[in-house]
Amino acid sequence: MFFRDRLDAANKLIARLSDYRGKNALVLAIPRGAVPMAKRIADELGGELDVVLVRKIGAPGNPEFAIGAVDESGSMFVTDDAAATGASDSYLAQEKQKQLEIMRQRRAQYTPLRPPIDPAGRTVIVVDDGLATGSTMIAALRALRQRKPEQLICAVPVAPPDTLDKVENYADRVVCLHATTEFFAVSQFYVHFPQVDDDQVMSILRPTSAPK
Repeated sequence: MFFRDRLDAANKLIARLSDYRGKNALVLAIPRGAVPMAKRIADELGGELDVVLVRKIGAPGNPEFAIGAVDESGSMFVTDDAAATGASDSYLAQEKQKQLEIMRQRRAQYTPLRPPIDPAGRTVIVVDDGLATGSTMIAALRALRQRKPEQLICAVPVAPPDTLDKVENYADRVVCLHATTEFFAVSQFYVHFPQVDDDQVMSILRPTSAPK
């Protein structure tokens, strides 16, 4: 399955998320790529939009290969094979601090006039534009679970089956449009997959974070 772009993927996810229409779901995007998708989904479902900030921790010498992730609170998820990549405790601690600083800066940019929306007692839908190892999604779900949502849903267009198996341990429901073992990168499933920058994210979030 190929998607024309992220909004095409979002439209296809909406059809699978129709049970939550009109139920004031909290739709949380993992920045930055998923923010336009989450905006479309929140609008169509009549929900509320926000971001959940998590950052990937990359392997030593191979930053694109995720060996874990950290959330805003500093809680870190580390994969079972992290040590095999040469990631020492000191490396993980250093990377954690680096990613926490990036998240502090992004929170100040993205929602400067309010704290993150409280997920307690809400139906929460966490959206990303695709999963590879699933580390960032797992970190997001773990962080949100501690804040006691009524229901926690992961919604993604594409992921490998073994990644979905891992993510299912942390969500009440996983919605994935296309599960495939022929997976090399999320971008391979999109015809158009431009980078989403901070200005776009702030433009999308502004109506919910600041008065006009």
